[in-house]
Amino acid sequence: MKIFRLTILLLVFIFSIKNLNAQSPLKPSGQLAGGVGMTFIDGQSYYLMSLAPELAFGKFGMGLDIDLRINAETNKLRKEDWDEKYDYLRIIRYLRWGHKGDGFYTRVGALDYARLGNGTIMYLYKNSPSVDERRLGMELDVNLGKWGVETMLGDFASAGVVGFRPYVKPLQFTTLASVPIIGGLEVGTTYATDLRSNSSDTSISIKNDTVVQQENGSIKIIGVDISLPLITTSMVFSRVYVDYAKIVNFGSGVAAGLLTDFNGLGAVVIKTKLERRWPKDKYIPNYFSSFYEIERYNLDSTNKILESKAQRLNKTISSGPGYFADITFGFFGKLYIRGAFEKLDQDPNGGNLHFETSTGDMIPKVKIEAGYDKRNISSGKDAFKLDERSLLYATVGYKINSYMSISTLYTWTFVATKDGYKPQKRIQPKIIFSFPLGG
Repeated sequence: MKIFRLTILLLVFIFSIKNLNAQSPLKPSGQLAGGVGMTFIDGQSYYLMSLAPELAFGKFGMGLDIDLRINAETNKLRKEDWDEKYDYLRIIRYLRWGHKGDGFYTRVGALDYARLGNGTIMYLYKNSPSVDERRLGMELDVNLGKWGVETMLGDFASAGVVGFRPYVKPLQFTTLASVPIIGGLEVGTTYATDLRSNSSDTSISIKNDTVVQQENGSIKIIGVDISLPLITTSMVFSRVYVDYAKIVNFGSGVAAGLLTDFNGLGAVVIKTKLERRWPKDKYIPNYFSSFYEIERYNLDSTNKILESKAQRLNKTISSGPGYFADITFGFFGKLYIRGAFEKLDQDPNGGNLHFETSTGDMIPKVKIEAGYDKRNISSGKDAFKLDERSLLYATVGYKINSYMSISTLYTWTFVATKDGYKPQKRIQPKIIFSFPLGG
């Protein structure tokens, strides 16, 4: 009966907000979504009730993510979701103004694949490694044409990863501003750090079930970059760049690449990044990556010790140069496919893969979304084997009518334990109610 009453209250709340916004003089554009269903987390079943509105007022956007998981056996809320005051603040999925690349852009909340500059230091960074560890961070960019700055903060509660990149187009202040290619010369500098005092630990182990760590201070990375636009037309934009990065007290690396954006009259969009890398010892490109928050401390199943990323960095011996490729395809504003892969020439386990896709509304009534990351790949067969090196999500949804759909979400993430991180598998079928806000 408790579950039934909560379900009715949720549905009444959804319809109430729809009616209120229909009368609003602001006429906001956006979407209100809610749902009921089941969640299975590590073998335990939970009743799920969720509310996930997406609101947009001009350049302003907001997303909420309210999930109530009720234990099917005890009828109690899942305590891991609400055991800290910070959990209540995290129902705000994000607040956004503008989009990256605009004159002013900011996003507060969960950060998905954050990037600074060409991504040599920070690329595809995720500040929330799992559902139970969702954090509140921020991106803030200002682009004034001749100069600008990109900034990010991983977590307001503990600071965590922080980065900023000021840049300038020096020839825009001279008579050479209108000269093709040369006039668009851009120079930037990047500084990124993990402010947590144990982020640069190179000696960490477990003794008598107690983690022994040095707390050597924060990991710090500095870099400089220079780029030139090659093609700047309505259909094609392309630029070449060279980046240098130094991890303080460790190694350094150089990367040179080509970025190209192609827009075929809105029908086909192709974005590519092709990069050649020259890493030295004690250096890892894209140090702050989508895996960073998991790799900070990770259980080494072979040596039975807890290993930090800084410890792995300190043991890294360069296998020579390598390459990186990132390609995105968009078709008719609906189907979206992205793949990224990096590999060192002489390292048999040096492959890292990122993949994501969405069918949008290309398939009538059906929507499929998926994302996948894998590191330390040794072969083509190893690339798609799910293990502790993998992050995965997949959603399949079916639209019953204009305001109701059903979906199933599968995720493979990690949760922290005293022995490191362990896999967390989650299957979440759900009925979703969705209404346009305003009119």
